[in-house]
Amino acid sequence: MSLYDKIFKPKVYKLSNGKLVYEKRSRIPFILSVLFIFSFISIKITGFSLSVLIKNFGEFFIILKEIFNPNLSYFKSVIEPLFDTIKMSFLGSFLGAFVAIFFSFLASNNMVKSKIINSLTKLLFSIIRTIPTLVSALIFTYIFGLGTFAGTCAIFLFSFSYVGKLLYEQIETVNMGAYEALISMGYTSPLAFIKGIIPQILPYYLSTSLYNFEGNVRYAAILGYVGAGGLGLLINENINWRDYNRVGTILLALLITVFLIENISHYFRNKLN
Repeated sequence: MSLYDKIFKPKVYKLSNGKLVYEKRSRIPFILSVLFIFSFISIKITGFSLSVLIKNFGEFFIILKEIFNPNLSYFKSVIEPLFDTIKMSFLGSFLGAFVAIFFSFLASNNMVKSKIINSLTKLLFSIIRTIPTLVSALIFTYIFGLGTFAGTCAIFLFSFSYVGKLLYEQIETVNMGAYEALISMGYTSPLAFIKGIIPQILPYYLSTSLYNFEGNVRYAAILGYVGAGGLGLLINENINWRDYNRVGTILLALLITVFLIENISHYFRNKLN
């Protein structure tokens, strides 16, 4: 019997033959009550106001109208930051995915037999994944200053943890026959890994890295909000100036870029699979 049924005793019905029938009480009233209480607390904490929402709802459509009327003459100013965003995403994604191979080897319990090394490497992946990319970008701007280098470092960290986790999980499911045969022939563990395991995981690794890159292009566009360079700086600047026509131009350029990258990435991932 669950805790709920212990607290809220089932209803008891007595049939004509004297037999007792127990009917469990519905959990719906309890669930709705909990949701209501938490919603009420959340409204109080956040200061949410329905009247303010209704009053200013029309502003949303005014801004949306300006965004959908982009200032195309501003497009020339978008090109350089757009390429900065792509370069930042590519370099961070490539380096992160490359370094992840080595650490995935250490994290895989079928490659390295030390539970301490496995656990510490997996813990490293987990810790890095818990840090939001915007937060890591902000930290790097304090260390390295404003610009795309801070954004590249933030994307590197995310890519390293994301690809690394997925890769070591894939390594732990591979066929160990080729690896063990190479070890028995006198190959070192890293060399046997390169020759016996890498060919098995390469399509998955490349597919995951491509998917990670196309996602990073979108994420990199907002890193400029914390001074990490790229399109985010322009978006932040023009939103502060309430120039939503220019914001529309930036978003249009980003939309076209992401669409092209996603389709190219999708094509190559299908080929790999």
